[in-house]
Amino acid sequence: MQSSTLQFLRNLEKNNNREWFNENKTLYQEAQQDVISFVEKLIEEMADFDEEMGKLEAKKSVFRIYRDTRFSKDKTPYKTNFGAGLGMGKGNKISGYYLHIEPGKSFLAGGVYKPEPTVLKTIRQEISAFGDEFKAILEQDEFRNYFRGLSVEDKLKKVPQGFEKDDKMAEYLKLKHFIVTHPVSDEQLLSENAVKEFAKIFKAMKPLNDFLQTPFIKEKVRVYKL
Repeated sequence: MQSSTLQFLRNLEKNNNREWFNENKTLYQEAQQDVISFVEKLIEEMADFDEEMGKLEAKKSVFRIYRDTRFSKDKTPYKTNFGAGLGMGKGNKISGYYLHIEPGKSFLAGGVYKPEPTVLKTIRQEISAFGDEFKAILEQDEFRNYFRGLSVEDKLKKVPQGFEKDDKMAEYLKLKHFIVTHPVSDEQLLSENAVKEFAKIFKAMKPLNDFLQTPFIKEKVRVYKL
């Protein structure tokens, strides 16, 4: 990735208004294309271990930079980051991968974020029924090399209704999201090896994604490549 892309985002953060953005539209387009090109290479690399990635288009995977301010107190018109969703709700994919590009705040993520109530319940049922398999994924060495457990954002204080209070997976059933994240420095993002390194980290997420996706597959096969 080009350092000019991060510099554009820094400048945008300081000048988050339509006048500045329109005057610098060319710089935005160059930064956007740089991100699309990076995601194209990343998708190609990831397709080696997840064939579903090969079906994605980089341009469609990169999110719009324009913010929806209709219901927000923050009326700044633009995001100060680039994001790309690979899977995650697209097509029949419940789980997936996410790339967040923001100076000093970049990260990789994967899993399921903010699932609909019916999806959330189904995932919880899967975890309750196949807890040993789920724990084995979270405890494998390659996974632990990059991640320190699932996000506890919005975690419930009590086991949700419909599950036993003494369920051995109770703490996981309290979760409302099933995601892991890995921080990325600006230096890592700009490295020549960034694509290969990011793909390696995403590969470590795949068993988790496979587990979360399994209950939504018509012909369920519980084989998680550890």
